Amino acid sequence: MRESKEALLKQHARVIWMCGLSGAGKSTLATGLDEELAEKGFMSLVIDGDEIRKGLNQGLGFTEADRRENLRRVAEVAKLVAGNGIIAIVSFITPTRSVREMVKSIVGDPDYVEVFINAPIAVCEKRDTKGLYRQAREGKIRDFTGIDSPFEIPVNPDIEIDTDKLNIEQCSNKLLEFVLPLIEQN
Repeated sequence: MRESKEALLKQHARVIWMCGLSGAGKSTLATGLDEELAEKGFMSLVIDGDEIRKGLNQGLGFTEADRRENLRRVAEVAKLVAGNGIIAIVSFITPTRSVREMVKSIVGDPDYVEVFINAPIAVCEKRDTKGLYRQAREGKIRDFTGIDSPFEIPVNPDIEIDTDKLNIEQCSNKLLEFVLPLIEQN
């Protein structure tokens, strides 16, 4: 069934999993990639952390167990999306190696593509339009990734995008150039 849908859509489905700190640029790049792929005739779907927590996972908190369950559910949804021939673009902090390994095991190879959206915490704090880092530093938000909850740098991402060194257009181009060969059918 998947093969026939991929043939119909003229693409190879993948799960493009973007991880990184809050404010690194994951959502911006995910939305941009989705738009660029649509312009090129590809079918994709953005699955964003903020949106998922408003609906599917609204009952989950921010304990370690709840965060893990949040990402497990998202990985299962992304797998379903890819299984139907659609490119899933996932934008979640995904803070630890063990959680990223769990996600990868659910999605499976070769579908799982890990994209590390990298920016130093100081840069992320400057970009923080919601004031989340400030609130975390003031103790108003507990277990905030990068402040009092760990973010483990990915050891071997498929690609790393340094959003503090490249402008948005350069980041988008680098991401698109990497993704296109993975999804194009010969």
